[in-house]
Amino acid sequence: MKLHEYQSKQILSKYGVPIPAGRVAATAAEAKQIAEELGGRVVIKSQVLVGGRGKAGGVRLARSAREVEELAAEILGMEIKGLPVRKVLVDEAANIETEIYLGITNDRSARKPVMMASAAGGVDIEDVARETPEKIVKVHIDPLLGLRDYQARDLAAGIDLPRNHWRSFGQIASALWQAYLNCDATLVEINPLVITAEGRLLAVDGKMIIDDNALFRHSDLAEMRDLDIEADAEIEARKYGLSYIKLDGAIGCMVNGAGLAMTTMDIIKLFGGEPANFLDIGGGASADKVKAALRIILADPNVKSVLLNVFGGITRGDEVARGILSALSEVKTSVPMVVRLVGTKAEEGRQILADANLITAESLVDAARKAIAAAHGA
Repeated sequence: MKLHEYQSKQILSKYGVPIPAGRVAATAAEAKQIAEELGGRVVIKSQVLVGGRGKAGGVRLARSAREVEELAAEILGMEIKGLPVRKVLVDEAANIETEIYLGITNDRSARKPVMMASAAGGVDIEDVARETPEKIVKVHIDPLLGLRDYQARDLAAGIDLPRNHWRSFGQIASALWQAYLNCDATLVEINPLVITAEGRLLAVDGKMIIDDNALFRHSDLAEMRDLDIEADAEIEARKYGLSYIKLDGAIGCMVNGAGLAMTTMDIIKLFGGEPANFLDIGGGASADKVKAALRIILADPNVKSVLLNVFGGITRGDEVARGILSALSEVKTSVPMVVRLVGTKAEEGRQILADANLITAESLVDAARKAIAAAHGA
């Protein structure tokens, strides 16, 4: 789950990361009032969960409260990469002398978090990694020990940070680690972390991504979710505890188990088809859950056939079959269904479906071929 800049910076501030004075506004009048309270120059920043805000005109510098009102009204009327701007962050402008990158993410190959720093701040770190990887300094963090003081000093030395800033840099790096750890984040970054003309380190931007699987521990963070970036089907799937990702193909997939779902999609592609979605109904799926999953799949106009691949371990085949028929009684469709059921109560489930004139299959290869043929109208 991605957080907006203002949300990320508020969280980082609680852990001791210095951020500019500022607040978020939903109207031009609110933005003007904030600017009047701050006085002097301010930066108005669109709050949308996409990159390239500055290039799109969504980040503007204003020198007066009147100018703030005009620019905020303009930005709040924008769409950036298809997303409407509903809020702007009005921050006190910083006198920037140097820009640094500082961030933490997961390094799957090392099986540890990795903290990265670069003197090439203010630009996409992906571009720096691709074009000048030598400019990125990394330290891996033992999750049992946490970030050590010497590691922060190694980062500071590695990016040639002046020694008089090492103490502040170490404090910010430690705060970043604590935010990453306590919020169950998969990414926390400051880009840029700036050195101001007054000699301060200041986080003028911030970004956090929270692990969806940990949100049950963070109800306060879950409430920050921005639904504008999510498809309606994905929002609906979450209500029923379903893992759903829309894709561009024509064969809808409903599978129990993430690994089996990925295998199903691979088999479809192997025989020349394209999956329309990833959908994992999980173990022990009830008839109601199956019904919800099928409604979500059939709501996609690109779906020309549906492949249901269920291995009955915890999930009972007859329960899945009843859920399918219950869904079809509510959602009238002419889209052909191919069902592969194996495992617990599989024979009973296949019989229920065969009696309802649905296409059944015993092997995944057979099911994939039938689903592809059905999608092509064969």
